[in-house]
Amino acid sequence: MDADVIIIGSGGGGGVVAKELGEKGLKVLALDAGPWYGNTNWPEPNTERGAVSSSSYEDLSIELLRKDFTLLEDDMNDYVTGKFRWGPADREKPPWFRKIIQGGYIWQNAGIGGSTLHYYANCPRAYPQSVNNIWPISYDELVPYYEKVEAALPVGIGAMTAKEELFLYCFKNAGYKPITTQNISEPGYRLQPNAILSPNPRINDPEFDFVNNQSVGCTLKGHCVNGCATGPSVDSVAKRSTLVSYVPRALRSGNVEIRPNTFVTRILTEQGPEGLQAMGVKFRDTWTGETGELTAKVVIMSAGGIETPRLWLNSELPENPWVGRGLINHWFDSVSGIFEEETLMNILGVSDIKPFVGQNAAARFDYPGYGVIEVYGTSPGLYASMVYGSSNQGFQGQNLRSEEVPWDYEGNIIGEQLKTFMREYNRTISMLIFTDDEVRQSNSVTLDPFLKDENGYIPVVNYSPSATDAMKRNTLAKIAADILRKAGARTVIRSNWSPGVFLHIISTMRIGYVTDTNCEAKQVNRLYIADNSVLFNGLGGPNPTLTNQAMATRTAEKIAEKYFS
Repeated sequence: MDADVIIIGSGGGGGVVAKELGEKGLKVLALDAGPWYGNTNWPEPNTERGAVSSSSYEDLSIELLRKDFTLLEDDMNDYVTGKFRWGPADREKPPWFRKIIQGGYIWQNAGIGGSTLHYYANCPRAYPQSVNNIWPISYDELVPYYEKVEAALPVGIGAMTAKEELFLYCFKNAGYKPITTQNISEPGYRLQPNAILSPNPRINDPEFDFVNNQSVGCTLKGHCVNGCATGPSVDSVAKRSTLVSYVPRALRSGNVEIRPNTFVTRILTEQGPEGLQAMGVKFRDTWTGETGELTAKVVIMSAGGIETPRLWLNSELPENPWVGRGLINHWFDSVSGIFEEETLMNILGVSDIKPFVGQNAAARFDYPGYGVIEVYGTSPGLYASMVYGSSNQGFQGQNLRSEEVPWDYEGNIIGEQLKTFMREYNRTISMLIFTDDEVRQSNSVTLDPFLKDENGYIPVVNYSPSATDAMKRNTLAKIAADILRKAGARTVIRSNWSPGVFLHIISTMRIGYVTDTNCEAKQVNRLYIADNSVLFNGLGGPNPTLTNQAMATRTAEKIAEKYFS
């Protein structure tokens, strides 16, 4: 055996399981398809192959991480060539292809830390009403695992800048109530529970030591989506991606080896005393193309909502009508408001809100039964793309405005109108909508029957929202437009995003359908799932990472009890 446990993927779930099992004394081997940033074994992670693996905390380097994570949008977040893309470490090579039936794009990346490298670090819990009497386990059973992850990351309260202050004002002004609990049952607004260290109150001191101070925290410079390297060491970086939170602790256990640039192409199985069981993986080195096999007593799939079902299907594991089915996407939308200087002065005492300042999304409105609205702000290029270039309604000029809708513009904004709106970027607040969309078996990740890449048959992603999904999303869009109007926004723009914009990819290997209640595959013993794919539904709309990590913590506990006690 090469390890007690092999984990496929080191993102939101995989990194958590590695740390939990390593601390229990199990020998863990974690494999990831992408590069490892901030590790001395890979000083040039995008141009040279470097070492094979790392198992020492001493290999981590904040100096390298600062060099790797730049503030340049195209360098980090270009879907085709950026460091944060779904593709091999070598940026000269193309990204790995997925076919999206309805068109669109999937914002996901490979690398140690997975998609937590570019996520906003928002950490709300699921709505209890979306778990109780629906999931095969109760919300109360999740709470101790939520608490453990919240303490480990840690999870705190989002920092207030002008955009958060304006967002909270809008909802308060419209008559909504503040929320004071993490277990949400009624609509209301609050600062974001997130995994970003609070700013040090002394950061404006001219003599503050940003390099060596052990409690720098967030500096509110924005660019969370580019990957954070703010901090004196890798494990004290402000934004708590898995790369800087769980992975360093996994290495400190002395029991975890992590291997980047390793794409798992097949689950290996054998007949055991109780039926089919996992016994290892087949992999391909993404630099050399060499293939090999590794064995373990338990295999954990943590490759994400697309790659985990793809791997199951490419491995020709037993048929299950829910493998790759039930895809949730939180069908996103964006509504923005442009304010006059005088209005902002009256509300905030300043003339603009500068959307690029501060954490990317540090305040939210929760509406159980419908979904979520949260404020967001990024650097100008990404902002223009998200707000004015992602519509499913074509160009704004082609859409006839109805008196029944509360927004002034809808659709892609181009030409002089785009220039005008971007000149008002500093006075624009944008709200991201997550719809509580339904689990439907027709929404799926399947395999193309003909097209292959170097890793096997490519995944085909198919997502079509229901009429109920559309009703919920429209309700949230109208709420966003209404509170902006009541607060005095001069112009309101609804982007109306395509259903093909994938940020939260959930529920394609549902607990209770593909796995038992301990997240072990029903049809393959010793094979577990610990990523967003195993979540039963869309949680009611909240961001999925915290629930994924709570479930991964629980799964590690169940594995240790069953196979290593």
